[in-house]
Amino acid sequence: MDIYYIQRQKNMMGKKSVFLLEAVRWWHLSSAGTGTFGRVVLVQDRRTKSYFALKSMRIVDLIRLKQQQHVHNEKEVLMEVNHPFIVKLFWTWHDERCLFMLMEFVPGGELFSYLRSRGKFGNDTALFFSAEIICALEYLHAKDIVYRDLKPENILLDREGHIKLTDFGFAKKVVDRTCTLCGTPEYLAPEVIQGKGHGLAVDWWALGVLIFEMLSGYPPFFDDNPFGIYQKVLAAKLNFPRHLDFYVKDLIKKLLVVDKTKRLGNLRGGAEDVKKHRWFRSIDWDVVPQRRLKPTIIPKVMHEGDSSNFDTYPDEKRKKEPAVSPKDLEIFKNF
Repeated sequence: MDIYYIQRQKNMMGKKSVFLLEAVRWWHLSSAGTGTFGRVVLVQDRRTKSYFALKSMRIVDLIRLKQQQHVHNEKEVLMEVNHPFIVKLFWTWHDERCLFMLMEFVPGGELFSYLRSRGKFGNDTALFFSAEIICALEYLHAKDIVYRDLKPENILLDREGHIKLTDFGFAKKVVDRTCTLCGTPEYLAPEVIQGKGHGLAVDWWALGVLIFEMLSGYPPFFDDNPFGIYQKVLAAKLNFPRHLDFYVKDLIKKLLVVDKTKRLGNLRGGAEDVKKHRWFRSIDWDVVPQRRLKPTIIPKVMHEGDSSNFDTYPDEKRKKEPAVSPKDLEIFKNF
């Protein structure tokens, strides 16, 4: 198990603080830490002893997988937002090989892990998480930002049990609509699959999928291959488990509407229409963004830098990649 130690120093021009990274040991946190083109490691500020999550991405892989714009979008969105239910970005940097993003460390782990261990959540637990997620989506949409990657793996819990949305690689400012096919197959809205252009409404579809999965233990549309999933998404036929609350079934039906012009959350009232639904009748929406709703799951966190709520992976042998060409590096000159 390894840790990166970081230390603030003034650069030679003395105009801004930079973080110098001294590789002491590596600590792999989660599946995000062993992705296709990057990893996340736990880091500690040598001076303040504070912990952070450092995301590093190989430039050569970003270019090969055509992820340049997504990375720029992620930085731009996270630099703009400031919300209690969205992970904070503190600093970005790059060298000749990698991009780096220093973010807050959220020690409670992924919502996915808790859902996997419990099988499914009770009504009160799903209600709590849905309320906080809705506040985050409402905030993003007010800034014309579409998230596009809502799923249990991208929802972290802090040490008190409140949520933090993370991984904004697919997030984007959308004034009208966008046509990029991106996201997780089980969570894709019909308009994304059809390639006709999509906007903020895709997040409300994904919320319907997430609520269904939290209460059922499986998504409403699944198959052995993506094409089969897409067919089921476009058909939008729902088979609810018997134990689901009447009101939540009604909410899910109104979120999982193929015609986005009739989808709850994308109507004239926006997020307010979702918040006024009868399933949320017990929620005082004024206290939700103040983190005053009582969490139903309290993560076991022993100390500030406790990473035990994340999956661990064997240390990998890191070979030093060759520096990318000046032409390729130019793409990320403002990162």
